[in-house]
Amino acid sequence: MKVLQNKVAIVTGSSRGIGAEIARTLANAGAKVVINYVARQQDAEVVCAAITAAGGEALAVRADVSKSAEVRRLFDAAIERYTRVDILINNAGMLLYKKIGDTSDEEFDQILSSNIKSVFYALREAATRLADDGRIVSLSSTVTRLMLPNYGAYAASKGAVEQLTRIFAREVGARGITANIVSPGPVNTELFTTGKSTEDIKRMAGMTMLNRIGKPEDIARIVLFLVSAEASWVTGQNIGANGGIA
Repeated sequence: MKVLQNKVAIVTGSSRGIGAEIARTLANAGAKVVINYVARQQDAEVVCAAITAAGGEALAVRADVSKSAEVRRLFDAAIERYTRVDILINNAGMLLYKKIGDTSDEEFDQILSSNIKSVFYALREAATRLADDGRIVSLSSTVTRLMLPNYGAYAASKGAVEQLTRIFAREVGARGITANIVSPGPVNTELFTTGKSTEDIKRMAGMTMLNRIGKPEDIARIVLFLVSAEASWVTGQNIGANGGIA
């Protein structure tokens, strides 16, 4: 029997990159997966098609998770189709690579909405709508453990994600729900590589103990463990999936 048989998972921001790999991995383990996207409908449908072709079940739902009403609608769609939600993966977010002194009010507001509000709204829905013994994983970043220039606003937003998730783990623990954080290091996705030169990427690969940047499946496998029954005694933790960079 697959380890997530009969479970229903929402994966925010899962039309590409790490989110798409997480969605495929959970589906391969037996979960019915809700693929969330904002603008990349075609990419989301490709992920759904791949899951269906492999014998799984998936539903693509457009929702801007930085808006509370749309997060509510995302949960509504999942429950209408599958009657329940067992797993929430808070993956949606954006990266801002800019010095604090050069960051505009609009850019700062945008990253707070994308990275913090999206998680807050999803956790608030999960407080009453996630099934007992459910599982939550929020994606943070290893930059919260480093003092890298140009990552100030992004690191601040991800630090907030970590604290929200830890406190939520305490608040819902009596229902058997676990909530954990995965903090990737550099991973070979469009989000990470955009705006970086080949030399930038080589330099960051050299900062890891394994002398490479990560792959989306490196992250997805850890998420799968955390949402499985084997991790039922793991909650409020932050797993650094970063090749030893920090």
